[in-house]
Order: sequence, then structure tokens, then C-alpha cells
Amino acid sequence: MIQKKALKNMKLGILKKVFLLQLFFLLNFLSVLAAEKIESVPLINLDELLPTFDEDKDELDKNEEIDVNFNNFNNDTKEDVTKKNNKIYINIKTLDKITAKTSTIRLAVGDKKLFGSLEIQGLKCQISEDNQLRDTVAYLQIKDLAVKNNNQVFLFNGWTFVSSPTLQSIDHPIYDLWVTSCENI
Repeated sequence: MIQKKALKNMKLGILKKVFLLQLFFLLNFLSVLAAEKIESVPLINLDELLPTFDEDKDELDKNEEIDVNFNNFNNDTKEDVTKKNNKIYINIKTLDKITAKTSTIRLAVGDKKLFGSLEIQGLKCQISEDNQLRDTVAYLQIKDLAVKNNNQVFLFNGWTFVSSPTLQSIDHPIYDLWVTSCENI
């Protein structure tokens, strides 16, 4: 009787091992099928993808050409133009954080310019001298026109420093801008 019970327990142990072995092979087989499905997915051709932002690809290419031409503009002719009209200009570098595009704005003191939904007005630009330090500073007022409040306040209203633009930074979730230089001061 004891031998029959031991034989029965042995058969159950062998059946458990066989069942676990079959389960192991089944799981490995399913993972092989899953790997085949992943490999059979067609690859995406990156050249055929369109930009996901609002601007057209051709328009972006034109803007890049304009930026390249502006950067290649001779400094001598730039000085001649600014000295003829005796206006003070503030040069601002802008960044659209969504598209990662940078551009340069040349803003005459007192004028307003639009960059995206921002209205930028430069009120003053001068050289600040403190003992040994000499820095260019500009007074800017920036409004976000996307905010439709009647009591609209400035997004930024204050002095910015060329040497340390983060000292008085302009906080906006989409746009970033900083003063790079002033002309005719």
C-alpha cells in the first residue's frame, strides 16, 4: 500500500514537471511569434514625413535662406545704414521652443515688432558703466497678444543685460528672447 501511494506521488511529480516544461516551451514559442510581428512592421520613410508644426516646409527653407543672407550682410554697409538715419537699434535673438528655430530681430527704439504672439517694444538702449564693468542694457516691454484680457499686463517690462540675459529673463512657455547688442549708441 505504501508502495502504491509512493508510486502515485511519483507520477504526480512527473506530471507536474511535464506540465511546467510544456508551459515553458509555450511561453518561448509565443515570444518568438511576438518578435516576428515586430520585425514585420514596415519602416517609416523619414523623407516623406511632413512637419508637425504650422509652417510649411518650403516657407521654413525660405526663412533659413533669409537668415543666412542676413548673417552674411556686410557690417560696413550695416553701419552706413544706421548712421544715415541716426536711430538706435536693439538686436534681439529669438527662439521658438516648439520648432527650435532661431531668428534675429532688429528693433528701432520706440518701434513695436511682432514675434509669434509676442509684441515687443524697445524703449531704451544704452551702455552701462560701473567702475570696471561695461555692459549694454536695453529696456523692453513685451506683451503676449494670445492672452485676451482687457486688463492685459506686460509679460516683461524691464531692463535686460547683454552680458547676462538670465539676470532678468523673459519667461514664456513657447518663446525665448534675449538682447545681443545695440547699434548707434
